[in-house]
Amino acid sequence: MKEWFDNQYQNLFLYVPLLLAGGAIMYFNAGFEPDFTYAVIFAILSGAILFCRKCPIFIRAICVVAFGFCYACCFTNIINTPKISRDMHNLSLTGIVKSVDYTSDKARIVLTVNANDINAGDGTANLRLSIKNETNLPNIGDKVSVDAGIFKPNSAYAPETFDFAKWTYFNNISATGYINELTVIESGNDIGTNSLRNTLHKKSKSFLVDSLVLGYKSAVPDDDNKIWTATGIGHIWSISGFHMTLVGGWLFVVMYLIFRTIPPITKRIPARIPATICAWFGLLFYLFLSGIDIATLRAFLMTSLVFGALVFGRNAISMRNVALAFCTIFLFNPHSVMQAGFQLSFSAVFGLVWLYQDVKPRMPHNKLLKIVYACVLTSVVATIFTAPFVAAHFGAIPVYSLLGNLILLPVFSVAIMPLVFIGVFCAIFGVFSPIIWAHDIYNWLFQIAKIISDMPYANLTVPHVSNFALMLFVLAFMSLVFIKPIKIKFNYILFIIFFVSGISAVYLNPKPIFYTSYDNELVAFLNDDGILEFNKARASGHKFAFDTWKQVNGQKVDTPNKRKSHNNGIFRNGNIVYIQKFVPLMKNIEKLCADDSVKIIVSYLKINAPRCQHKILSGGFVIYPNNKIKYTQTNRRWN
Repeated sequence: MKEWFDNQYQNLFLYVPLLLAGGAIMYFNAGFEPDFTYAVIFAILSGAILFCRKCPIFIRAICVVAFGFCYACCFTNIINTPKISRDMHNLSLTGIVKSVDYTSDKARIVLTVNANDINAGDGTANLRLSIKNETNLPNIGDKVSVDAGIFKPNSAYAPETFDFAKWTYFNNISATGYINELTVIESGNDIGTNSLRNTLHKKSKSFLVDSLVLGYKSAVPDDDNKIWTATGIGHIWSISGFHMTLVGGWLFVVMYLIFRTIPPITKRIPARIPATICAWFGLLFYLFLSGIDIATLRAFLMTSLVFGALVFGRNAISMRNVALAFCTIFLFNPHSVMQAGFQLSFSAVFGLVWLYQDVKPRMPHNKLLKIVYACVLTSVVATIFTAPFVAAHFGAIPVYSLLGNLILLPVFSVAIMPLVFIGVFCAIFGVFSPIIWAHDIYNWLFQIAKIISDMPYANLTVPHVSNFALMLFVLAFMSLVFIKPIKIKFNYILFIIFFVSGISAVYLNPKPIFYTSYDNELVAFLNDDGILEFNKARASGHKFAFDTWKQVNGQKVDTPNKRKSHNNGIFRNGNIVYIQKFVPLMKNIEKLCADDSVKIIVSYLKINAPRCQHKILSGGFVIYPNNKIKYTQTNRRWN
């Protein structure tokens, strides 16, 4: 046993990012808001203990978790994004355009306004507003006047589901909404990358340029995006590691060939060093050109570590470098660990580095077979390592993602991406041929993607993946990747145990039989057929609740919303009763209070019935078959 523990010692640093993330996740999922002062004190103390050489490893591990928890708390308090208390309409606001995100039918503008103008305190606040008319869109940096309506971001609609209020808080957005009228008061004087982005967008007039070069999130038409997601390559439309790797590789090869032709340089230093440095500056420019999104910044930091290793002659691809990138990004923004892009990218990278460093698969001698074999193996490992996180965040797994990655992704890599990058700069001089060719290839590739997405069971809907189940999957991958076996493949045994336990936790986890929004306007009952029935088919203020609840129930989100029948305004299912309107409430509340078969009463209107106050519930929550009630978070700093 001592020999086994000694063998693990060299891998101990790899556990640090996972322990940090564990502490942060504990904070973000806690049911209370810790005191900021105590968080600062404990963060300093736990950080100081980590540098104590004689401190036992077990104590250090606890301190890493504590530091992750306290650091996430401190970061959350320091951000202090202004919040609005209610929805507001017909507002006349003046502000500065911070960013523009173009879509197929509208645009989203982030407008920086005076926080006091929206009753959000002092300082400035950012509003993300939609506008339909693209013919009169402002440029970044313009001072504009708008007539708008804004909405308070909604909290999670069920425990352990996506919390839009949390997402907006950590992205420094105070409210979302719409613009009725917009007038440019003063044109901005921005002559930097924002001005270049505006120019390239208007010159190219291509959603491929908007998505792959300029970093606009929603430029691809929604119908097309669903097809790409079903084939497993929806990540192509969010600039991240795939794009950084391609662009960095192209730049390195070009710069390397150039420097190889300059003997005065190559006689003194290897050509790879200046080539890597020039490629890094090219990636830095690409980072700013793409809008410096969090996912892009994360990919840039990871690529920078690889480039740094190349310059200093170290092993570029190693577990330690990946762990170091993880810790660096965590310190930039601890909330990153809660985001789908972060979890997907790091799970795939850890899996691939483990495959090619520890497993070291035997490659065929034939070069063509070697490339095909490597592509297949890479796609299989990346698919396995990301599958639990895809299921947790999207409620479905693209069954044919391996096929999509093997057929579609190479065409993007060698044809569409190069043509788009060449075309975007050719468009400045009025040459649009490369962009036209890229769109022709895109249309041809889209037809193939559609065939794949139309295959039987292309999207496998899965039940809700709880935090406990996700933790089991993470433990499974940690066992496989971090544990170094001696004779018995103990890491494989643990992987199977934890992975099977995670799957069991997903499918054995009971589904709620009742859901309600935080204001009790929208509710859903689970019928005998396992299908959700809602009190209304549409709810403009809670349109995402329908899909969230269906996803938790394991239903397809694109199915029609089924209405539940009521009896004179009373919605009842077993011992749960819901009342939506005033008259049914007044006529029936005394009878319902006296009815012993009614255990829970929920109403859209406030009820004052002292005799049965114990039956009356309010706020957002779900009810399980055993009558266990679980509330959604509404008392955190971002709510």
